[in-house]
Amino acid sequence: MTRIVVIDNHGQFTHLERRALRDLGVDTELVDNDTDPNDIDADGIVLSGGPDMDRIGRSPDYLDLDVPVLGICLGMQILAEELGGRVGGGDYGGYADVDVEILDDDDPLIGSLAPETRVWASHADEVKEVPEGFTHTGTSDVCTIEAMSDTERNLYGVQWHPEVAHTDEGEEVFENFIDICEQ
Repeated sequence: MTRIVVIDNHGQFTHLERRALRDLGVDTELVDNDTDPNDIDADGIVLSGGPDMDRIGRSPDYLDLDVPVLGICLGMQILAEELGGRVGGGDYGGYADVDVEILDDDDPLIGSLAPETRVWASHADEVKEVPEGFTHTGTSDVCTIEAMSDTERNLYGVQWHPEVAHTDEGEEVFENFIDICEQ
């Protein structure tokens, strides 16, 4: 059975990420972000959202485990910051419904979504520049970089929260990530 660990970066929806994976039949566990990377046995990792970069624990260390990683909101920002991209304050700020335009219909994480999909996202901070090797895969009128992928390294990020009911096609994002982990 596929095992995906959710790294808890203290976000208010983190438990819903674990539940979404569990409901899709995945062996999943929620682990604190201070867990030793050597203690993590998984086919994939979700870096959860959270309040800020000051509370990400050992999240950067999990990028070296050679398994697919899905960064959600703060998790995506961790990917960008650690791998040479740039993160900064968003112009919009708090949570809101946003229409995301999918820029790459071949992307394994979000390419199967509708060309424009409604999501629930926070834009207090956001990725301003993707790291080398990443492709910009989703955008909105609120945030230029709503999603990014590095298919060579199996690293993916979305600014929005696929785990909440307000996000259309959120379950499909998790299904696609499971498929990535099973390859």
